[in-house]
Amino acid sequence: AEDGQALLIPKGCAHGYLTLEDDAFVLYHTSFPYTPGAESGVRWDDPRFAVPWPTDDPIVSDKDASWPLWSPAP
Repeated sequence: AEDGQALLIPKGCAHGYLTLEDDAFVLYHTSFPYTPGAESGVRWDDPRFAVPWPTDDPIVSDKDASWPLWSPAP
């Protein structure tokens, strides 16, 4: 917050984040208005990605915890 830096994630690029502070502020911009049912995602703990998250007990929303494991397109 002190330096005002931002990160641009290109449309269609899978991404995730972990805040390390209790009072983190996250602001995001989307390409289109929110449309229920139009979202897609992958599990934060998908073994194919092997992300070394720096915590063993993250707080994950029900929606994010319910995404399927990643499967390549046929």
